Amino acid sequence: MVATAATSSIFPVPSPSVDAKSTRIGSGTASLGGIKSKSASSGGLQVKANAQAPPKINGSTVGFTASVEHVKNEDDTPSPPPRTFINQLPDWSMLLAAITTIFLAAEKQWMMLDWKPRRPDMLIDPFGLGRIVQDGLVFRQNFSIRSYEIGADRTASIETLMNHLQETALNHVKTAGLLGDGFGSTPEMSKRNLIWVVTRMQVLVDHYPTWGDVVQVDTWVSASGKNGMRRDWLVRDSKTGETLTRASSVWVMMNKLTRRLSKIPEEVRGEIEPYFLNSDPVVDEDSRKLPKLDDNTADYVRKGLTSAPLAILESHELSAITMEYRRECGKDSVLQSLTAVSGNGMGYMGKAGEIECQHLLRLEDGAEIVRGRTEWRPKYASNFGIMGQLPAESA
Repeated sequence: MVATAATSSIFPVPSPSVDAKSTRIGSGTASLGGIKSKSASSGGLQVKANAQAPPKINGSTVGFTASVEHVKNEDDTPSPPPRTFINQLPDWSMLLAAITTIFLAAEKQWMMLDWKPRRPDMLIDPFGLGRIVQDGLVFRQNFSIRSYEIGADRTASIETLMNHLQETALNHVKTAGLLGDGFGSTPEMSKRNLIWVVTRMQVLVDHYPTWGDVVQVDTWVSASGKNGMRRDWLVRDSKTGETLTRASSVWVMMNKLTRRLSKIPEEVRGEIEPYFLNSDPVVDEDSRKLPKLDDNTADYVRKGLTSAPLAILESHELSAITMEYRRECGKDSVLQSLTAVSGNGMGYMGKAGEIECQHLLRLEDGAEIVRGRTEWRPKYASNFGIMGQLPAESA
């Protein structure tokens, strides 16, 4: 990363001089980076340039002469035959290599020091995953939207955005130094076999980023009742500052052995409360009750996780989602998804208009896993150019 030219431009190498003095770096005398020059008593080789006044013949100066004298100790080997002045100069290539090596080592040290926190209110993650800002209460991380994270309409998928939310939540706990041996659990939680589980989540998407965009995700935590914790996210365009997504969630503790909900122990509360930010939810709570669907009230009943009809996915984009988690499901569980669709002037699914869906995920025996509500808006911009539709020209 650092070339020799850059090295010499930052730290110029002094030209050789017969009166050159030793350079001090820190304490003590050193020539370069703490490499001490050897004195005559060490048996080393010294080169002395003895300058003589230019001789004159008949009052005219005829030139400059210099003699090079080899100084050695008694135990030195006999000096070689006299050589030219050029051959007696030091090996500058080795000297330059030493300078470059020292500089690169120093640069590595500086980079490591730059990763360390300079102020308590700005802790920098040494792995480049983000940093804690705003008096240590908000975690911030940037994400670049990759080509494999976008859909057919060339914008990031809702799965990509949700992954960003989960990643920043865990990196927040890790960067704050609270990560125990569990997945997001603090040390005191790990001692008590406690884990975090989400009970409710609400996401509002104002605008989807596209390939190459860099999004900035801020996340923080607050108290939610006596035994809950709220986590909020704010996703913005890193260049323009435009708000893209807002999300809020409520978490409670569960014993991972008994699978029962648990109160927050005082020891755990002492770990997490210093990081609570006294703020209102970033999303206004949707207080509307989520209805329980059944085979009679649902418009679509399918196996698996697919909820929204294909016609909606092709013509609309998700603008809001609210979920309430009722119980766990395992990797071998067989699920059914139920969906009821309603809309404002919807008519045929492909036509313009806001659409709202009610959702339910359940086990085969009818036990509820998740209740949800989604809101969809037409994706005019995505249809243009991809579906071959042209906007009507204004008069």
